[in-house]
Amino acid sequence: MRKVIGIGETILDIIFQEDQPHVAVPGGSVFNGMVSLSRLGVPVTFVSKLGNDRVGEMVCRFMRENGMTTDYVDVYPEGKTPVSLAFLSERKEAEYLFYTGYPDQRLDMAYPPVNEDDIFVFGSFYALDPLIHPWILELLEYVRKQKAIVYYDPNFRKRYAHKAIHIRSTVMDNYEYADIVRGSDEDFFNLYGQTNMDAVYRDEVHYYCKTLITTHGANGVNLFTEKSRLHFDVSAVTPVCTVGAGDNFNAGVIYGLIKQGVRYRDMPGLGAEMWKEIIRSGMELSAEVCQSYTNYISIDFAEKFSQSYTARGMTL
Repeated sequence: MRKVIGIGETILDIIFQEDQPHVAVPGGSVFNGMVSLSRLGVPVTFVSKLGNDRVGEMVCRFMRENGMTTDYVDVYPEGKTPVSLAFLSERKEAEYLFYTGYPDQRLDMAYPPVNEDDIFVFGSFYALDPLIHPWILELLEYVRKQKAIVYYDPNFRKRYAHKAIHIRSTVMDNYEYADIVRGSDEDFFNLYGQTNMDAVYRDEVHYYCKTLITTHGANGVNLFTEKSRLHFDVSAVTPVCTVGAGDNFNAGVIYGLIKQGVRYRDMPGLGAEMWKEIIRSGMELSAEVCQSYTNYISIDFAEKFSQSYTARGMTL
């Protein structure tokens, strides 16, 4: 059975509403999507690091409760597990403050097993950290040799925008290994000061990666490939909280790739109808997570969503 391998930060998200703490849940850009995929019945392996503290214990327990192995979570004896504070605006969009306490050292562990047609996911500033990036590049070389599909989400937040010009070469390194790049319009504005996604694809991404998906909140989703440019409208949703929306869009796209039987060798030839189903899956998971204060889809929704695919004669 195909599996999904992800690497990224693991944090505790404390979500504030009207300046009062409302809920605390384990989170992280790649982590959120991996939880949703595991709840959908997809075998997942998550690579990360945690501090040897109570928060780290909470996160590990949560992973095991959701069917995720902790075999590739590196626990630092002296480090603190990161915490983020997410302050919701009237539009239910989050402004973040991050508190980190990792020791200054790179990951030190064996590579997780990767097979042909597995899907490897990475992104966020975690994939740009100069202490970790050399190890990630080594892992990406291994993943490419195994002929796994590589999915990259820059998730480049506003708080890093002042570093953009210095970090673009590292972003391009990541593009070069990716089969799919997915980012929000805000990510690319923070990286390039550019609002024209056609120009981003043409000038920044296309040379390295031939498939770009850009998300624009209520304004829909754009897909750029060598064959075409497609736009997808999204259904109107009144959000409760948008934390995890993009992460779960990623999870939905990855789930769609698996459910549609898309293999590594198929990526260059995917047609519009196939992409329509895959993007639709991403939009449905993203819309669902916007209607709760958790960073991932619920177990009940996961069961219903997977059954809807089975009803159409598709199996994992």
